[in-house]
Amino acid sequence: MASKRGKQTVRDMFLSMAVISAAAGVVYIFVPHDENANPVKAVDYRVELLTARRAAPYPVVAPDGLTEKWKPTSVSYDRKAGNSWHLGFLDPEGKYVAVEQSTSPAKKYVTEVSQDARNTGRTKQVAGETWQHWEGSKYDALVRHDKGSTTVVTGSASPERLAEMAAALKTS
Repeated sequence: MASKRGKQTVRDMFLSMAVISAAAGVVYIFVPHDENANPVKAVDYRVELLTARRAAPYPVVAPDGLTEKWKPTSVSYDRKAGNSWHLGFLDPEGKYVAVEQSTSPAKKYVTEVSQDARNTGRTKQVAGETWQHWEGSKYDALVRHDKGSTTVVTGSASPERLAEMAAALKTS
């Protein structure tokens, strides 16, 4: 009798699993989903930009004139961390580009925000400004030293996209 009962329990568990799997399959098929959708949400950085421009001891930059294919993903301003301004984007190809500014000591700051990129000794002219070219295993960077601050455009995007971002930077 116990053996017959054990076989029935196993059979019931198997049937229950089959019913649950079938229900899950139906839900998966009929619930809309987009595997190609980008899960990163765009952020509106206008308020933080205005706040940073009032608080920072240097002219805070942000891009102006980029296409809508550039998606802003992160923003911060930290007065205690060298008046650090950060604005992160995904470029039209989905690669990361960040605009970083700070009054922190330049060499340490650039190395930190560029994920250990190193100065190549080369420069690049972008929109009439001279930028140092830094290269790294993870990120490349364009670096400009201004009076009292350092501006870095860095990320995994192509050098052309980094230059496009640098060219779009404005202080007002």
